[in-house]
Amino acid sequence: MEIRGIDFTAAPARRKPITAAICHLEGARLRLRRLERIETLAGFESFLAQPGPWVAGFDFPFGQSRRLIDGLGWPRDWAGYVGKVGAMGLPALVETFEAYKAPRPPGDRQHFRAADRATGAASPQTLHYTPVARMFAQGAPRLLAAGVHVPGLCAGDPARVALEAYPGVAARALIGRRPYKSDQRADPARAAARADLIAALSGAAGRARFGLDLVLPGDLAAEMAADPRADLLDAVICAVQAAWALRAGLTAAGPSGVDPLEGWIADPAALPPS
Repeated sequence: MEIRGIDFTAAPARRKPITAAICHLEGARLRLRRLERIETLAGFESFLAQPGPWVAGFDFPFGQSRRLIDGLGWPRDWAGYVGKVGAMGLPALVETFEAYKAPRPPGDRQHFRAADRATGAASPQTLHYTPVARMFAQGAPRLLAAGVHVPGLCAGDPARVALEAYPGVAARALIGRRPYKSDQRADPARAAARADLIAALSGAAGRARFGLDLVLPGDLAAEMAADPRADLLDAVICAVQAAWALRAGLTAAGPSGVDPLEGWIADPAALPPS
């Protein structure tokens, strides 16, 4: 089975592309085959249209909180409200979210999904600093338009399965809260954290957490360690989370107890109560 891990950005370009780790899963062995860089959203659409079978983990929120959906009066099904977001476009979504927050008291302006609280992820309404709301606006409608299967949220082509992934929760489980990303190339502490994370992910700690043997070709492992933004490393973690979900039997209907509006994150820490 082909397993894909995607480190997403809402505005891909040559300087900051979408990064995809293409892997092969055989039994419990996940082997990184190659890395792809996608420099446009049109290229991302073409990537989604590639025939399967494949299972992919994407590092952006697929949904919003039930509380926000109710507060905005959006359709009460994932395809309905994601379709609405796609039709309104990113600038209108930004205006909608800002207008929603403005009259609300501090502490009640941005809401979290159950999966966000379980994994420590940012609210999917976040527009600044870690702009996952912009990633949602550019990513989720394209998943819907591509007709991929989104377990627990929207039935689609069963040969092309899209899962929400989140590298941060895996990194914290493996190396604690050590920062491993930086825009500064000369940051020895973060470089050491990346090296330790790669070693843990492909070693005993990764096997214990995900039940997988991750095989990294030497040249690609070196490239991952040398990348200060950790785009390559995050893409590989997304692939590991996707492979774990496939082996756990979660790629058809998702986990039991998943909220069909909010969705779920493919990681052992994020399974909803059954």
